[in-house]
Amino acid sequence: MKQISTFGASAWQIGELHLFRDSDPKQLAPLLAACPVVQVEQGETVSDLHCARLYIVLRGALAVGADTRTGMADGTISKVLPGESVGEQSVLDEEANLNPIVAMEQSELLQIEAATVWRLIDESNGVARNLLRLLSFRIRAANAQLRRRQKLGEFYRQLSMVDGLTSLYNRAWLNDLLPTMVASAHDTQAPLSLVMIDIDHFKKFNDSHGHLQGDQALRTAAQVLSGALRPSDCAVRYGGEEMMVILPNTSIGLAQSVAERLCERMRQAVVFGDMRLPLPHITASFGVAALQPGQDEQALIAAADAALYRAKETGRNRVAVAAV
Repeated sequence: MKQISTFGASAWQIGELHLFRDSDPKQLAPLLAACPVVQVEQGETVSDLHCARLYIVLRGALAVGADTRTGMADGTISKVLPGESVGEQSVLDEEANLNPIVAMEQSELLQIEAATVWRLIDESNGVARNLLRLLSFRIRAANAQLRRRQKLGEFYRQLSMVDGLTSLYNRAWLNDLLPTMVASAHDTQAPLSLVMIDIDHFKKFNDSHGHLQGDQALRTAAQVLSGALRPSDCAVRYGGEEMMVILPNTSIGLAQSVAERLCERMRQAVVFGDMRLPLPHITASFGVAALQPGQDEQALIAAADAALYRAKETGRNRVAVAAV
């Protein structure tokens, strides 16, 4: 970066620069006259880590990255075009400008030291108004970017809690939400029931039809669960061929009825219909338990799992209810 002139010796008019619009040029000219005009080559870094300065682009363009002090540098780049400025925040903070500023092409910049910027603000209401307007715009833009980042983060968080094969919730979701649901049920004394589900003889199904068709069987079972539940109910892939249904505000008797309906729908589910072999069906075993006073989520799962074990021991393709 090298000085090629001063602003007073250049052909630029004060009114052409956004920061000085609607200000009195005669009032500002003496303060700006000695400010250097510098030339930077394409790819050259502009910001000085030791000085708080404001730069106004006279010719060319600058690329400005996220402020490294925020800890949120994510590759976001803003472009500064002729007449526009950069570095106002560093002047107001009285700190070096840590935004990475790089010339996108050979450019000419008006360089204004912090002390001169403050004199311009003190002596011109127009400069103060323009600076406030500029900072307000940048705050709104930063807030909008933060909201987008938060929404994207929430999207990926939700995505990480969904099983990729079945589109049901996964164990991460269960570990995160079930303790909260159990605590809420205890606090409000509302019933909460849980159904553990295991697809019968799934290993045999895989051995007979292949793992791809086994995956399709899991998807079919998941669709049975998702299609038969209320919006307030939750279906989870617990692991392998085991699934789970969480039923808020549901007594043990009603949960048993839900499980019986799911069991019947599972019998009728068509896994794939274009085989020359006899059409395969799937069945499942169901274990039902309701939350008891003082019980935590692990105890509730264990009770439903014990009921599931009894359903499998007594012939599978049926529902068993946990003993109270």
